[in-house]
Amino acid sequence: MSIEKTIARYKEDFDLFDDPNDKLEYIFDLGKKHTTLPEEEKNEATFVQGCASAAWLVGECRDGKLILRGEGTSEMAKGMLTLLLDIFGERTPDEILNFNPENLQDMGIVELLSPVRQQSLQAFLKMVYDYAQKCKEQGA
Repeated sequence: MSIEKTIARYKEDFDLFDDPNDKLEYIFDLGKKHTTLPEEEKNEATFVQGCASAAWLVGECRDGKLILRGEGTSEMAKGMLTLLLDIFGERTPDEILNFNPENLQDMGIVELLSPVRQQSLQAFLKMVYDYAQKCKEQGA
């Protein structure tokens, strides 16, 4: 499933809710599927600088795809990480690099995030795109 189709699937889910608080609750529920990282992977290199709460993102190239794993400490970070890892995980570097992150607006949730949370999203996206660029340069 493409990035665009994954976003469309989430948009369908979010469209089921009229109340913005219900949409945010859905993000919190996604966080219940959240995984954790081994302590040794939580370091300065994987720390998401600019995130509102502590979060880490690990990216590695494997079989021509970027494999992403992450961990957040707040309920919102856990939910957003789960959502974003589903959207961007196990993609080719070109898929990610050719995707316009402004298309995330199509889901109808970015505008519900506080300005600080929107900055966190931008910090996460910067790391994803940096990992994708490194993966592409490695030719993995």
